[in-house]
Amino acid sequence: MLFRKEVNEHQQNHWTGKALLLAGWPVWIVTSLTAVFIICLLIFLIFTNYTRRINVSGEIITQPHSINLFSPEQGVITKLYVDTGKRVKKGQPLYEIDVSRVTQAGNVSTTTLAAIKKQREQIDSIVAQLEHNKQETLQNLQQQLEQYEKAHQVSQSMVDSAQEGLDAMKKSMQNYGAYQKKGLINTDQLNNQRYLFYQQQTSFQSLNTQAIQEALQITNLRSELVTRAAEFDNQISQYGYQRNDLERQLAQADAKGSLLITAPTSGKISSLSVTPGQMVNAGDSLAQLVPASNSPFFLVAWLPNESVPYVKAGEHINIRYEAYPFEKYGQFPGKVESISSAPVSEQELNSYASAPRTANGMVSGPYYKVIVSLDKKAMDWHGETLNLSSGMKAESTLFLEKRPLYQWMLSPYYSMKKSVVGPINESR
Repeated sequence: MLFRKEVNEHQQNHWTGKALLLAGWPVWIVTSLTAVFIICLLIFLIFTNYTRRINVSGEIITQPHSINLFSPEQGVITKLYVDTGKRVKKGQPLYEIDVSRVTQAGNVSTTTLAAIKKQREQIDSIVAQLEHNKQETLQNLQQQLEQYEKAHQVSQSMVDSAQEGLDAMKKSMQNYGAYQKKGLINTDQLNNQRYLFYQQQTSFQSLNTQAIQEALQITNLRSELVTRAAEFDNQISQYGYQRNDLERQLAQADAKGSLLITAPTSGKISSLSVTPGQMVNAGDSLAQLVPASNSPFFLVAWLPNESVPYVKAGEHINIRYEAYPFEKYGQFPGKVESISSAPVSEQELNSYASAPRTANGMVSGPYYKVIVSLDKKAMDWHGETLNLSSGMKAESTLFLEKRPLYQWMLSPYYSMKKSVVGPINESR
């Protein structure tokens, strides 16, 4: 051992310096500061409120809603008649779709159309010939009728003259009979007068018979004129029915060859989904049409079932558009106009792209539809007008219940109390 035991103990217990003891804060100061902190904390927890909020998805719509046009059949877009943003009228063509089928014999629709058009031309030719024959036949019958009417007038005049001559001859014969009784004339003279009377009577009957035959012929011609006209009209009508059937077949064949997509109502084209040359299937979206010319924009949002009691019409919300990132453009104001009184059906939810969906794309849970009006003035950003369009997605912040902070801190207690409480109608 190099040093003695006492030396080692001395070195271990020896102070290398002087110890300086500082006096701490007085107890009353520490107590006062602690009390002030606790009082401030209690005041903050009691008198400070916090509003619970929820973020919901939504999209821009118009009132009335925009109309989505879909392809009725599979085909190829051959023509585009409008551009995005153009105003259209009801019935105005938008697209033409070729839906024809091709076989070894060629294009089925084209071949069918050609055959039907040829049949239609043949029927048109037959109808034109019938119209010509009708005109010629009726004209000939009319000429015969006019000739018979003129001849009948002459014959009737001759009958009237013969009737007058017959009456005169009869009177003369009666006078001759009286003369013969008086002995003024002999029997031969009387017989000669009778012969002249009967000859005049025969001539009258012949003329009268001719006049009657002419009257009958006139009646027959008039009847034949009506009958032949009806026969021609009946034939023309039959061919007209055949032509109408061909027109129907032609329309069906034309529909099988090409389809014309027209505007169901007047409005403005907000978007076009396909271009000429593109193939579409049945149900594919073609275009979106905003019906009214100056339709205001609204925001439709989907509110969960548990948040409905806290949202009222007239409340203000914050909106963030996907097209205008809030990091740059900030948030935009909106006002709740209405809330549906019943959950939205699954069919209606599926018609909106912004509807809440699960990972597999299915709509789950009840949601209520909220219509929010937008402030046009708020869409001006540094002198630039931010344009909205139907279908633009957005996220909204809705403000729900407002409570003091201490009540939010005690929320777990309320939850625990709810889990252990018995039936509320339990008799005591």
